[in-house]
Amino acid sequence: QVQLVESGGGLVQPGGSLRLSCAAAGRIFSINDMGWYRQAPGKERELVATITTDGRTNYADSVKGRFAISRDNAKNTVFLQMNLLKPEDTAIYYCKAAARPRINSGFIDYWGKGTLVTVSS
Repeated sequence: QVQLVESGGGLVQPGGSLRLSCAAAGRIFSINDMGWYRQAPGKERELVATITTDGRTNYADSVKGRFAISRDNAKNTVFLQMNLLKPEDTAIYYCKAAARPRINSGFIDYWGKGTLVTVSS
């Protein structure tokens, strides 16, 4: 019912930047919080950043000051600007959205399929 499609991943050198995008499509009545999570090889998925509908943000300590999350509510899209990237930022980045597909449904967490970010020289 709700699909999340991430884009913008790729290979970047240490110190470089990338901008991830995630667009929600399908049957959507409303979207609440949106966020980015990541999973590195051999590690559990972890929170990177979240943003509420009114723009309040929350970041993992490891990315504070380097990453910035934003959203375009009119386009049901969330972004993650990643600067000063480090090799330890290498991971698959997943988008998550709490969305209601219908007016009479509760909020459901939807996940994208992920986009790979590789930081390497």
